Amino acid sequence: MSIRSLPLMILAFIFYNIVVLFGSSDVGSSEGILRSVFFSLPSFRGVADGVEAVKWTFTWGDLIILVSMFLLFIEILKATYTSTASLLDHGLSMLVFIACLVEFLLVDAAYTSVFFLIMIATLIDVVAGYTIGIRVARRDIGFGAGMH
Repeated sequence: MSIRSLPLMILAFIFYNIVVLFGSSDVGSSEGILRSVFFSLPSFRGVADGVEAVKWTFTWGDLIILVSMFLLFIEILKATYTSTASLLDHGLSMLVFIACLVEFLLVDAAYTSVFFLIMIATLIDVVAGYTIGIRVARRDIGFGAGMH
């Protein structure tokens, strides 16, 4: 089995579980962990009229979504290649989506908007993988080209 056949969206799934499930001993605090500030930056305008500058905060939930979007982009790029590894990748991506769906429905700590977006990203990975794979295979074989 090639490393290319592993769906990268599983990393977002694992990252979420590490941050939320192992980040606190309190089961009901998943929203609190996701909203906790990872870093913040003050506005470039500085202090105006004695009012403190507005801060842009980047939370753990934002970081998880950012990582998920980056991994989804790579997965869509991987879908443009046709090989046996890509077929295995599509099948394993479906299993990752099913695992996300089951965890979303059954685990209270995963019943958050951040995890829902990860689950939707895995669904997009599955649908895009099969759709792009079919289009690329059709182009490579040349179905419908010049046939009347």
